[in-house]
Amino acid sequence: MTNQTSYINEEALLPLLCCPHTGEPLHREEQELITESQRNCYKIDDEGIPLFADEFCSPEARIQQKHYDKIADAYVNNLNYPHTLEYMSYLDDVLRKAVVTENLGVCAELCCGTGEAFSLFANTIAKGVGIDVSSSMLGSGKHLQNHPHLHFVQGDATQLPLVSNSFDSVVMLGGIHHVPDRQALFRQIFRILKPGGVFIWREPVSDFWLWKMLRAIIYRVSPILDHQTERPLTYEQTVPLLEETGFSIGQWRTYGFLGFCFFMNSDVLFFNRLFRFIPGIRRITRVFTCFDNWCTRLPGMSRAGLQVVGKAYKTANKDQNE
Repeated sequence: MTNQTSYINEEALLPLLCCPHTGEPLHREEQELITESQRNCYKIDDEGIPLFADEFCSPEARIQQKHYDKIADAYVNNLNYPHTLEYMSYLDDVLRKAVVTENLGVCAELCCGTGEAFSLFANTIAKGVGIDVSSSMLGSGKHLQNHPHLHFVQGDATQLPLVSNSFDSVVMLGGIHHVPDRQALFRQIFRILKPGGVFIWREPVSDFWLWKMLRAIIYRVSPILDHQTERPLTYEQTVPLLEETGFSIGQWRTYGFLGFCFFMNSDVLFFNRLFRFIPGIRRITRVFTCFDNWCTRLPGMSRAGLQVVGKAYKTANKDQNE
């Protein structure tokens, strides 16, 4: 994301940013963003990314920051095998169907990593702010440098440096399960959304007994995962909390089954990486996506998938300042 510094100006990013501690507006002085009271300031790195998490970050987010700063390159590499790309294409199509009726408008992508949602929906976003606690992960999103309406900020998802009631949409793809304090996260999302705004997510889910058992092991043995701060979603622990925050649920649907296990876990199943040498591996993967889709549509299997795509809307019947 070279030369992102030029994007930090009154007309673009600054009106959407605030101090995560006080909520004060910010102004820029050279390579810093400073509050009106002059009590808080935040550095801007050489790639133009404001570094809020360096000054203001929860202990849990600090653990994630250190973890993903360390494994950023390996994380990106594990997503670039042909079978993984093919299965991700299926999951991306599922997500597009969920988003197609929504106006993303001014959009925040939280725990954005390399900007996956921005890559998918760049042309439907009027203005975007990507937030991630790891500046190394943000630095991997250089493929988005040709979209000047997309901006990137280092920050904690439970203490967002974003102005209240300013976003039409919030998207999280594989980010919620990294946040132990879900209540704080959902409150922050509710705060920054405009009334009627939409929250869209695609996340690991473990409502099915087999996946819950396997993940209890996998999250402890994989060097890519951090079992202390990562916890897949469940319906019973997620939907009631969203509704308590003030959201109305628009969708909760799961996807991915055996094919997901084989083709989307190269960080854990090391033999998975050898699949790229199998002739016709993309075609084989597509067959498994059809099988997985069939499995999760069977009676009684609607919550048995490994990934959930969901939507929730900010209702107007709660205090918008909560």
